[in-house]
Amino acid sequence: MTKLLLNKDFIEVLKNDESEFQRFLAHNTSRNIVFVLTKFGRLDNDRSKNCLLSLLNDKRKDLRKLAISNLAKLGDHSLLDTFFATATQDNSTTVRREAVSAIGRMRTEKSIDNLTQLLSDDDPKVVMQAIRGLLVFKDKEVVSKRLKKLRHHPNEMIQYIIAKEFFRTPRKNKQKHNEFPSFLKDKIVHGNVLDVLEIVDDESVHLTFTSPPYYNARDYAIYKSYEQYLDFLEEVFQQVLRVTKEGRFFVLNTSPIIIPRVGRSYASRRYPIPYDIHARLVAMGWEYIDDIIWVKPEASVKNRTAGFLQHRKPLAYKPNCVSEMLMVYRKQSYELIDWNIKQYPQEIIEQSKVQGDYDTSNIWHIDPCFDQVHSAVFPQELCERVIKYYSFVNDLIFDPFAGSGTLGKAANTLQRHFFMTEKKKTYFDLMKENWGGDVAYQFASIKKLKEGVQS
Repeated sequence: MTKLLLNKDFIEVLKNDESEFQRFLAHNTSRNIVFVLTKFGRLDNDRSKNCLLSLLNDKRKDLRKLAISNLAKLGDHSLLDTFFATATQDNSTTVRREAVSAIGRMRTEKSIDNLTQLLSDDDPKVVMQAIRGLLVFKDKEVVSKRLKKLRHHPNEMIQYIIAKEFFRTPRKNKQKHNEFPSFLKDKIVHGNVLDVLEIVDDESVHLTFTSPPYYNARDYAIYKSYEQYLDFLEEVFQQVLRVTKEGRFFVLNTSPIIIPRVGRSYASRRYPIPYDIHARLVAMGWEYIDDIIWVKPEASVKNRTAGFLQHRKPLAYKPNCVSEMLMVYRKQSYELIDWNIKQYPQEIIEQSKVQGDYDTSNIWHIDPCFDQVHSAVFPQELCERVIKYYSFVNDLIFDPFAGSGTLGKAANTLQRHFFMTEKKKTYFDLMKENWGGDVAYQFASIKKLKEGVQS
């Protein structure tokens, strides 16, 4: 069979002529058969049924899968037992999942018993396909009762589906998604971030982007232990979760940190901050979305390779650390991202679209910045990229560890509003000098401002 014959007209012949279809299957390569089966389209009659059924015994799993997919288009309830046998007996998990999907697409009450049996399968994706099929009949008590038992299934995706369908609670926040409390608009607050966040209402912030103080790497970030440091970050980010609007984003910039050795007889120690904080973030209710690698020029980082350059001895190799991680999280929600987007007027959506070039990979090459007052300054370009990708015009952007306030500058440039907190007075005074007293508040003052707005 030549490739030229594999066109739409020829495929129509195969669909309507069983003998021609049989000859085609007997004398063609897997590649040609796969091509035809993927182009079958609608099946208005059952003339191809027997040929497709014969493929269920083929040793090639891709052909078995495509056969099931096309048989499902017939809507033939007599195939229910065939699909169930494939779902439980085939040696390919991909084929089994397709068979369960075919049962579900029948949308017949006759399938309830088979789908219910498949809820006990060891393959979570088989179980999820069975759930999808049963949800058509969720109003039936026998079905809903069985599905609710899966609330504590070992698989997290199954737990999520069941919780969304049966156990979700109504929204309490009556404020519109694209709005936020006016007292936070373009404000820099001097104080402990945990104290400040106590007066911030639930679901007030659209996006948080921050780089927390690194463990015992600066004189303003000294902790008794690494565990205490992680506990502090966990407490802060738990509050950030609370004040973040449903389904919105939190981007955390961190990197492993090296604590130098105290003498030649002792080793230095490297702490994997992004990896250790990640599990805590997920456990508290942040959904992991992406990791972005910020790469800096090698000349801008501390040289760790000088010794190895001289001796070249194995085990002593230490590369120069030119990257930091931007971990992207979304506040857990049963709503998809499309729901978040639809909360905005079309005009704002259009204004917020990312124009021109954009990053197509998760590797961002951005030069670091240096400042006479602050030793670890956010590059404004880094802030602008995060803001453009994860917020809309007029949103409120939060930084709990503001430093020199670069996030606020980037937010202002992109027609967003900022809310920042900073504990160190030197940095707060720098921001106050740069921004003016009308945006810089002491904690007691911002508290009074909120009370005045509410009264």
